[in-house]
Amino acid sequence: MTPTDPAPARGIVALDVPDRAAAVALVDRLGDACDFYKVGLELFTAEGPDVVRWLRGLGKDVFLDLKFHDIPNTVRGACRSAARLGVRLATVHAYGGPAMLAAAVEGAGDQGDAHGCGILAVSVLTSHSAADLGAAVGRPVSDVREEVLRLAGLARTAGTHGLVCSGHEAAAVRAAHGDALAPLVPGVRLAGDAAHDQARVVTPEGAVAAGARYVVLGRTVTAAPDPVAAMHAARAALR
Repeated sequence: MTPTDPAPARGIVALDVPDRAAAVALVDRLGDACDFYKVGLELFTAEGPDVVRWLRGLGKDVFLDLKFHDIPNTVRGACRSAARLGVRLATVHAYGGPAMLAAAVEGAGDQGDAHGCGILAVSVLTSHSAADLGAAVGRPVSDVREEVLRLAGLARTAGTHGLVCSGHEAAAVRAAHGDALAPLVPGVRLAGDAAHDQARVVTPEGAVAAGARYVVLGRTVTAAPDPVAAMHAARAALR
């Protein structure tokens, strides 16, 4: 890699499991193949902050994906607590609005990639089609990408580190905002894998081509017959 090459996208394995025992089994199995894990609502609700402390104690980076959405003061405090846990990335809903997004950044002491806890604004969930989104917001949505770009503008103005969006919108976000917003792409599947409950999925290669800085790998790794081999295949595709 030359000094002018972009850094490879980082692969994050989703610990979408019901308890710490299941998380330990998966992390032990993946070993050195994975150094970055997502802790979401299911595991955090079951085990609380101790599961984050355990991962940090193993030297793993943590993406805390709780999608905070509340009044600014509450979200500021939640993001401050996440940063104190040593979380590398944390999510808040972009639909919380400019004041809430700015409060999240302030609470986390957001320093982006190099240090601290980076705040990611969640745009449109990858399980949503245009029809789903229109039903949720109470107005017709003909183009999900335009809505993602609108929310990306709010996130950039608030100073968030990045934006969560599907691989179908990441290229447009990068074109509009360059390095000012780091795209995180969930719903990434190795070629040939099922989409499951995700409506807008891409391969690791597709996510990289779209400019993703981070990709979340869920069942494509965790439900694979050989999770280590699947993780190595994903990491190779992200370079």
